[in-house]
Amino acid sequence: MTIPMPAPSFADAAPAKRLERAATALTAHGFTVEILEDAAAARTRVKDLIPEGAGVFTGASETLRLSGIDEDINTSGRYEAIKPRVLALDRATQRDEIRRLLAGPDVVVGSVAAVTETGSLVVASGSGGQLPAYSGGAARAIWIVGAQKVVPDLSTALRRVEDHCLPLESARTQAVHGWPSAVNRLLVLNAEPYPGRGTVLLLREAIGF
Repeated sequence: MTIPMPAPSFADAAPAKRLERAATALTAHGFTVEILEDAAAARTRVKDLIPEGAGVFTGASETLRLSGIDEDINTSGRYEAIKPRVLALDRATQRDEIRRLLAGPDVVVGSVAAVTETGSLVVASGSGGQLPAYSGGAARAIWIVGAQKVVPDLSTALRRVEDHCLPLESARTQAVHGWPSAVNRLLVLNAEPYPGRGTVLLLREAIGF
């Protein structure tokens, strides 16, 4: 009798072979992919990838916060950081300006909820604020992705969103804002049609949700 192996936790870092399969599939779909050792390496690489003075929007991301990338971009003075500008605007009376700033930056930097070994990126969002830039509005997109986010296929990616990411993000938003999160919008990027636009920095370590 064969005893089935337990399914790996969505918090466990995927082994090297699975990262390599995901990287190969993403590359075949038009993404630029680099496998890096850890978040510190990604932090250095992001500085190399973004020219000084570029207009940069950072999507809400625990990966960016924990790695220090969010702080580097929004407080260093090296870039035209969009998030601080947006936070200074009135959401009731300046909504159109906020929408325009978020939709078309020079560079958007963020993370994703899952990467499939078949070469897709899956992004879940409560507000959808980062999705226009991710999907094509930004001239360039950079995603930093922990190894625990690599999953075999799209159905597993969607399960990871609901079973793993949503409870953790809801706990975070409840603590910070006083309300739970929700998967109100879901973006699946199956390919990047513009060479050089989308870069995935795939880490060997687990970080973020």
